[in-house]
Amino acid sequence: MSKADDIFIAMCNSIINEGISTEGEKVRPKWPDGSYAYTIKKFGVVNRYNLQEEFPAITLRKTYIKSAVDEILWIWQKKSNNIHDLKSHIWDEWADENGSIGKAYGYQLGVKHHYKEGDMDQVDRVLFDLKENPYSRRIMTNIYVHQDLSEMNLYPCAYSVTFNVTGEYLNAILNQRSQDVLAAGNWNVVQYAALLMMIAQVTGFKPGELVHVISDAHIYDKHIPIVKELIKRETYPAPKVTLNPDVKDFYKFTVDDFTVEDYKTGEQIKDIPIAI
Repeated sequence: MSKADDIFIAMCNSIINEGISTEGEKVRPKWPDGSYAYTIKKFGVVNRYNLQEEFPAITLRKTYIKSAVDEILWIWQKKSNNIHDLKSHIWDEWADENGSIGKAYGYQLGVKHHYKEGDMDQVDRVLFDLKENPYSRRIMTNIYVHQDLSEMNLYPCAYSVTFNVTGEYLNAILNQRSQDVLAAGNWNVVQYAALLMMIAQVTGFKPGELVHVISDAHIYDKHIPIVKELIKRETYPAPKVTLNPDVKDFYKFTVDDFTVEDYKTGEQIKDIPIAI
């Protein structure tokens, strides 16, 4: 069993057994048939993953690691808000006729800001500080920009990352306002673990801890029986995920620079109903 499996199972059990139901409350999401999509939720879930121990991919079912990497590169490296720059189709329903999701996600990371050291976007500022002032306690990004929310087709879920150097290790805190545990429970963890590995490598550090803070961790009502079945499954050791050591420029990374080995998992769950 991977430690990521342990964490995922514990989180799901905690939500199911101790969470609060939103049934009957005024909620926004609906199922495709028009009925309200209620959840069982917990507030303020904090999960910690040590990348020196393992790459935090669950084995209960397969997380498509390279697809997750492709999406994080779309946001952080390409700084794109257009689905035509992304291989997967998970964002299609939020895109307009031109493929844009509005002023969301990668768009915000690509906006230039004026600093005393010069004009930089948020990603370049992180890379600059980690190289020039690594023990700063001000190395962070934020894509939840209120003035642009009306022009976003989807408000950011994972919205802020704070980087912190401790000795030879680069750590990060990912703040997420909301998480659909079944649909994306391990997806975001894998994405930001991969991001931490890349940024650590190009700034001269080892990847350390990823701390995932979720304000509203929830399981939708129609997902509860699926989750109960999922967390009873057999688990396996975590996969080995390595990064091409020759890449020293964050903007040179590709999905192919990640090697995934020995990833044994349970059967994938298909046709998960998604609330909108």
